[in-house]
Amino acid sequence: MTQVKLKALSKSYYRGLEEKPVLREIDFCLEPGQFLAVLGPSGCGKTTLLNILAGLEDYQGQLELSPKPRVGYVFQEPRLLPWLTLERNLAFALPRPDLDRVRDWLQRVGLEGFGRYYPHQVSVGMQQRAGVARALLIEPGLLLLDEPFSSLDELTAQQMRTELQDWLTQSAATVILVTHNPLEAAYLADRVLLLSRSPARVLAELEVPFPRPRSLEAPELWQFARGLVRRLEEGQ
Repeated sequence: MTQVKLKALSKSYYRGLEEKPVLREIDFCLEPGQFLAVLGPSGCGKTTLLNILAGLEDYQGQLELSPKPRVGYVFQEPRLLPWLTLERNLAFALPRPDLDRVRDWLQRVGLEGFGRYYPHQVSVGMQQRAGVARALLIEPGLLLLDEPFSSLDELTAQQMRTELQDWLTQSAATVILVTHNPLEAAYLADRVLLLSRSPARVLAELEVPFPRPRSLEAPELWQFARGLVRRLEEGQ
């Protein structure tokens, strides 16, 4: 598990001498094993924030990951290598081949029997399950989820949100989820970070006050999600 601390973290892109600020002095502290959802409008820099945490972007300010984690990253699209089977895509993430471990995780995410299929031979939902399995089988200390269910139909997305909670009980990872969906944030996370329009600043950080397991049909969850939307609208 990993503790995440950000202090006055900022990010700008440059085109010649022109500066375009994306993130503006983002502060938060996430304790080991916690689940944070980051909610904000399109284009505000949420994915950029995940890329910084994954070590893929430079930044200004302070970022501390303690201890230095193995990072699992689930993207908006599955990003599987099309010339490799599902088994081989998962094995590619490991430092050395371990097909027993790969097959165990394929079974956990409901893909038993599909290991020798290629990505184009299975549905988008099955590809995304493989992407989640690839991120979890490396036993990450920090798991980054970038709108992992946005490309799925709502029925499949709801099923995978429920299953994600079960999969995470088998992981000790600290989790950060980027989403546009306030109900998804309320259902999955321990805390929600609300960001403004770009350049993003922190509008609020809220505890999700409901014990687990949670139901997507619970009226109080919907009410909390509507409150998140109001806070976003008030802060723009």
